Amino acid sequence: MNLSRPVRLLLAIGSGLALSFSFPNYNLPLLAWISVALLMLASLGARTRDAALYGFINGALFYPLSVPWIDTVMRQYGNVSPLASAGILALMTLAGALFPLAFAILVSRAAKRSIAMACVFAPFLWVALEFARTHLPIIGFPWNLIGYAASGNLALVQLTSVTGIFGLSLLVVGFNALVVWAIASPSSKSRRAVLVTMLVLVSVAKIGSRFVPRAVPDRIAHLVQTNFAQSESYPVNWMDIHAAGMQQLEDMSVSAAKNNPGVIIWPEVPAPFSLQDPKFAAIADRIAKNSGQDFLVGVVDWKLGTDRQWLASNSAVLLDPAGQRQFTYDKIHLVPFGEYVPLRRWLTFAKSLTAGISDFTPGHMYAVGNLPGGRFSVFICYESIFPALVRRFAANGAELLVNISNDGWFGRSSAPAQHLMMLRVRAVENRRWLLRDTNTGFTVDVDPYGRIIARLARFKRAELDAPYAFRSDLTPYTRLGDWLAWLCVSATILLLVAAFTRRRAAR
Repeated sequence: MNLSRPVRLLLAIGSGLALSFSFPNYNLPLLAWISVALLMLASLGARTRDAALYGFINGALFYPLSVPWIDTVMRQYGNVSPLASAGILALMTLAGALFPLAFAILVSRAAKRSIAMACVFAPFLWVALEFARTHLPIIGFPWNLIGYAASGNLALVQLTSVTGIFGLSLLVVGFNALVVWAIASPSSKSRRAVLVTMLVLVSVAKIGSRFVPRAVPDRIAHLVQTNFAQSESYPVNWMDIHAAGMQQLEDMSVSAAKNNPGVIIWPEVPAPFSLQDPKFAAIADRIAKNSGQDFLVGVVDWKLGTDRQWLASNSAVLLDPAGQRQFTYDKIHLVPFGEYVPLRRWLTFAKSLTAGISDFTPGHMYAVGNLPGGRFSVFICYESIFPALVRRFAANGAELLVNISNDGWFGRSSAPAQHLMMLRVRAVENRRWLLRDTNTGFTVDVDPYGRIIARLARFKRAELDAPYAFRSDLTPYTRLGDWLAWLCVSATILLLVAAFTRRRAAR
């Protein structure tokens, strides 16, 4: 396209801003449907190095604007200076910007063969890059994938039960590419295609929600929001200092379960909770025995390793009504620089980013436990942003999904709302009731179609009666996994080969 460089720069800036503003707390999701189009328009007809710049601008704006809370968390709880935390966010932005940079370069090069080819290529390429962003070691961070911007619509989000979140990403970027085709190759045909597609999407979004079924619960869980202040370290007498608060939580849990029998759930460990600590173990034992119900609680679980060293894991433990441990899940996907330090030998500065005396040890088992009436699985905190991980639990036989989290680290930032947005999609992908219990919020009950049935106010110590049911049917996504993402990877490779082959033939 014959656009001046300043115009292309403005389009790239607009693209990064539009994508950022699509997510909480800006809450302008419609901007996602044009955000990639702006980047494509900036890149079509541009030289490779200029296209790289436009893609980099997109990422350089998107990460600091959409996840600024990373800097806040590191400064408040990671014991690092403002300069160091800003530098780490800058490094994360640099890594994340490589994905839109690659997108812009490859779309630009494909457009040299044909604009139509570039527009067909773009949606598959974007999803392939999101898939890579999800699975790369250490830096894999699939936070705010573009498909989540469309997940707030009850009708559109049902697509994820077949395709996973990548289907929504393909849909959003596909519409962006269609808009670019209509602008770059204007004709009555292209304009009509955009108009018809827009009408179909709006109709499905507006009318389709009325036809989404309603799930019928037949059981109750008691989600307890502990609401303890977040800290990077805890004094040895923490249990004594907070004895009144712990007694309040114990009474609240037992009373709720006696009035309406059902499993009691506490969040990811928000304080020095460990069943190896006699004081906390006694509280947990009383809650299970006095309520006569199962008690699921997040703890730091200490185990003796093969080298006779004690190893800590971020775990969820289920005690039966007799106070006996019946189930343990050790968190598999740990948070880099939060729960372990990757490459510790070389990144010595990062030692200050962990709050404990040592790294957590990751688990390896996609555990499934038993409750009266059915089977369940737990995943912990930000494991909820990894679709393939959560899917494994449902595929292994979990009929109920439970997420325990401590979003207190995020304070009043946009992170908890973004986290909840992504978690909601996990329920739809696997067509399971999903109970989410947190320290400070959002504590919610999500039905298998993505509706939030009940919730607690944030930053409040309270208990939520959360209705649910067990469900054993398997969605196409649960059965087949990320088949669409792999299809996009394959299509990307084939289109790249086709473009390269044509180029050589032209020579």
